[in-house]
Amino acid sequence: MRVIDLKQKEVINTCTCKSLGCPVDVEFHPVTGQITELIIPGPGRFCGCFGRDSEFCIPWNCIRQIGEDIILVEIQEDRCLRKF
Repeated sequence: MRVIDLKQKEVINTCTCKSLGCPVDVEFHPVTGQITELIIPGPGRFCGCFGRDSEFCIPWNCIRQIGEDIILVEIQEDRCLRKF
């Protein structure tokens, strides 16, 4: 699987059954080259408009399954939300 394939899948949190969106980037360990986190844009500032001031950083070990169309994760959203 390539990174572009991950970016086309919708991420679903199994704890809340809520869609978090689609990954826009990944973080990886500089020495091992292993992916450590998926980066997903956070919620919009005002009704989804006017840009974003946060992002979800999903640790790789929180991914439960990667399917053809979706990625299932198990995480508490308030713990993975990173503010700019």
